[in-house]
Amino acid sequence: MSKTENIDEVLEFYENGAEINRLERGLGIIEAARTKEILSRYVKPGMTVYDVGGGVSYYSNWLAGLGCEVTLFELAPSAVAYAKSHQTHPYQAFVADARFLPAEDASCDVLLLMGPLYHLLGRENRLQAIQEALRVLRPGGLLMAAGISKFSSATWALSTYRTANELIDDEVYMEMLRKEITTGEHHRPEKYPNMIAQAYFHTPEELAAELTGCVFTMQETLAVEGCIWFTPDLNEKWEDPTARERLLELLRLTESQPSLLGFSPHFLAVARK
Repeated sequence: MSKTENIDEVLEFYENGAEINRLERGLGIIEAARTKEILSRYVKPGMTVYDVGGGVSYYSNWLAGLGCEVTLFELAPSAVAYAKSHQTHPYQAFVADARFLPAEDASCDVLLLMGPLYHLLGRENRLQAIQEALRVLRPGGLLMAAGISKFSSATWALSTYRTANELIDDEVYMEMLRKEITTGEHHRPEKYPNMIAQAYFHTPEELAAELTGCVFTMQETLAVEGCIWFTPDLNEKWEDPTARERLLELLRLTESQPSLLGFSPHFLAVARK
């Protein structure tokens, strides 16, 4: 049985600065670069964009710099304060819950849900956030929603098993993995206080079904880090232009392959109203 939804745990996690510089180190560098690449295929200058659950505004600031009219809606007040004090391009930022947006009906061209759908544990809450996106999007508007794979914790631990960690040998960690893989629910063990707060980890098919169940029309689901994330010394290779382009070519060739989508830590579902 699911534990009770604990939005306070999520709020505390981000109030304590979990997103500050996360996309500028480690695998976050690849996540950020790929997310920008995918967003650039759909989001164009002049569009009105709502970045819902946008953290400390990494994508809001970037999209504003491209000439979009951007509004950031974020649950954590400290993240909104950080965003306002660090913006280098003009955009608006407000404290808001993804399920209750202070925005008018049919008022944006693109809505990003880059975090809410994996931090809302209960399906009814995720569907409420999706319905709210449907409400504020204009006809034909675009929803881009991020999911975390239900296999992400397991594949990460396996990728460095006994070379950098022995987590698979820990029954506490293994019990967390069992629950993630069998139920999709991630509950942070007390033993690992620095792990991500409560979350729901999807399969790509589950995320698409939640969107289409709310009358969105799916366009595509794309891997973010894809099949390259476990590459040895990935960040070093990423700094080599030739190696980076090879890695990106492999990723692009396989980004929509259904048999590989769940292997990617993150994926983006693209749907239209």
